Amino acid sequence: MVRARLLLVLLLLGFAVAVPQPAFAAASGFTDPYGRELTFRGFNVSGSAKLHETGLLPFRSTADAAASAAVMREQTGANAIRFLISWEGVQPAPNTIDTAYLDRAAAQIKQFTDRGIHVLLDYHQDLYSSYLFNTGSWYTGDGAPKWVIDKGAYPTESCGICVLWGQNMLTSNAVRKAAYDFWHNNYGVQDAYLTQAAAALTHLGNTLPKDLMLGVDPFNEPFDGGLDGASGTTWEQNYLLPFYQRFRAVMDSAGWSALPLYAEPLVFWNTTFSEAGGLSTIPALGGRYVFNSHYYDGARITIDPTAAGDGTYSAAMNRIRDRAAGLGTTGFVSEFGNAMSNSRTPWMVRAMYQGLDSRLSGASFWNSAATSGTVLSATQWHWDVYSGRHSELMNGNPNKVQTSGDAWNGEDHSVIANGALRLDRRVLDRLYPSAVAGHTLAFAYEDLARDGFAGSGTQKAWLTVPSRFGTIASLVASRQYGVLVWRDTAVAAPTELHLPGSFVPARTTVVSDLGAVSGIPSAGAIAATTETGASTAQRLLLTASGSASGTVHVALIVNTSDAAGIPAATLTTARTELSSWASSISW
Repeated sequence: MVRARLLLVLLLLGFAVAVPQPAFAAASGFTDPYGRELTFRGFNVSGSAKLHETGLLPFRSTADAAASAAVMREQTGANAIRFLISWEGVQPAPNTIDTAYLDRAAAQIKQFTDRGIHVLLDYHQDLYSSYLFNTGSWYTGDGAPKWVIDKGAYPTESCGICVLWGQNMLTSNAVRKAAYDFWHNNYGVQDAYLTQAAAALTHLGNTLPKDLMLGVDPFNEPFDGGLDGASGTTWEQNYLLPFYQRFRAVMDSAGWSALPLYAEPLVFWNTTFSEAGGLSTIPALGGRYVFNSHYYDGARITIDPTAAGDGTYSAAMNRIRDRAAGLGTTGFVSEFGNAMSNSRTPWMVRAMYQGLDSRLSGASFWNSAATSGTVLSATQWHWDVYSGRHSELMNGNPNKVQTSGDAWNGEDHSVIANGALRLDRRVLDRLYPSAVAGHTLAFAYEDLARDGFAGSGTQKAWLTVPSRFGTIASLVASRQYGVLVWRDTAVAAPTELHLPGSFVPARTTVVSDLGAVSGIPSAGAIAATTETGASTAQRLLLTASGSASGTVHVALIVNTSDAAGIPAATLTTARTELSSWASSISW
């Protein structure tokens, strides 16, 4: 995971439905065979795949993977992960595919798919390879095996005056030359990469449940290594897109033709640095690809002292939405987050989730909901069950044993450590529409997450209801709540939303055109049931039986665990206000 953005800013200064295989519809997002619109939320699993102590896999054992999957499902409601593997792990020698490594990876992946969690397979690299670095270096990399590095005559690694490790992409001649060789296929390196990928995907495809695989991310955070005097957009056209097309052909030949390739742009694309990109000048990708972006707030991690708040990341996430739409595909944010050492992280992460939920700030949502836009699927960086308990020999040096944080280049991003969530659970365990029986028109969520770690600090609402909706405003005051508006397409399955652990069904209120209840029953138009693969995690089912295609539905979901019940008169008035609001908007 590259923190390039940080560096660049510094340089600048009742009805349970089993979900079958996700289909993919260009521009309109992820859908299942019922025609429901899907949203995926979860975590990267994990940075430990960069470490030799874990065998270049996220977990040291299948048992650890199983325990982690269970905790993630129950405590966060995650329905997706990005699972990291390594070229070095797959192909440790030129003519060797380590099928035992792949089998261990598959066994770990199955602990998540067995719980209904979807998996994006990620070929991960950072700074191309650890073998470009010497045993005394300040930094390290991951990705390419030693035999690949041995092919090139690379200069001695040096980052210069290097404050952040991502600077190696711009100032280390060894790192840049190795990346340059890959993109130019010098020494046949890219050919070798594609050959091992074909073998790995074929082997994994014979084992993994394809109905729960989201696709493949073929190269984490691509960086150029040298533009040959051209622009970033030209580099993407001449080198990155052809690589993706070659990898797409590998996926097809290996039996992964039904799943999309998650195409990341040049890593610098969504910064203000001169090396622009973002796949902005290539032809439309279409439904066999996903526009796969990362987002980190480099300014606030380096020089910007301000706190994040309501609407802070709307523009950044909307740029991802718009770029995906321009490419005729959907967007996916496969990395976002912030270091746990930064005191502003809790609300930075909260604001990032808010930007994923809606195009709008909380202050503007109720008055401008028609422009709320699509809900972005995303996986946060990251979920490392060994956080702070590592024993990694940095670059193989027994005198540089890394134990703290992520044990990799000084990072500390894991949202879990010692079995406990480090951020307020309310920002991680979120209400979100996992499956919508039609098309989402608007969604927003007030999580009330505090600005400190593990639930400490100040609480402040961002999603404010206009005073003209007095009953709704009173109902949601100082409470977590969400609102979803969708256009029915008459599919034979309900709309589903994950219910956070704080939304106990018996004390959750739902107001909708489908009805209004204080305490969700186990059957009916409004019902609650257990999440697939979970023991306690719940989901809300909204069933619009007999509804005509094109009908606009609305639902307000409120955590009323502080009340014995909401009076029937309040529910009736709130339902009238909600219906009036929804019907007054030109969707």
